[in-house]
Amino acid sequence: MILSDGDIKKHIQEGKIIVNSVDKKHLEHIHCSSMDLRLGKYFKVYKHSQIAVLDPKNPSGISDMTELIEIEEGKPFIVQPGEFVLGVTEEEIGLPDNLVARVEGRSSIGRLGIIVHSTAGFIDAGFKGTITLEITNINRLPVALYPGMRVCQLAFELMTNTAEVPYHRKASSKYQNQKLPEESRILIDPEFKKSVA
Repeated sequence: MILSDGDIKKHIQEGKIIVNSVDKKHLEHIHCSSMDLRLGKYFKVYKHSQIAVLDPKNPSGISDMTELIEIEEGKPFIVQPGEFVLGVTEEEIGLPDNLVARVEGRSSIGRLGIIVHSTAGFIDAGFKGTITLEITNINRLPVALYPGMRVCQLAFELMTNTAEVPYHRKASSKYQNQKLPEESRILIDPEFKKSVA
């Protein structure tokens, strides 16, 4: 069951859904069945000119293959055609143990050719942190994205019961409390630990 605008507000007021932002403007961005989140000022880009392949079994780690970029206030981040970058939401969210969220693109951003998540649009019950966005430009023209602009939306869904092992208690919760855009931590997955040990 997807939460309505009134239920989203109620969950926030009761502290069940936590939304941390500097100016509390997120309350203005609640729509009939979702809440918009804004783009943060940090991006990670892959050093494609320095690496031959992204290999999940590479013990050196994928984090060595990205560069963190911070955009000054009022300046754009230009996403080139075909480019893939990691962005982050300005807001930090926290979900209770009986609620999940789905990240979706905003229609106005999608019509520019920007995809905000490739496949990882699901947020587990019990998660807390910023949302890493997997941004791709499928347009033939470069697109300027500005920190602070509304870039994606969250839809919240109640689970049938409280999770037995919510994300914050899961042994392999690799992205809990993230602040910056986080590259893949697939190397921590049990199947990869065995193969690189």
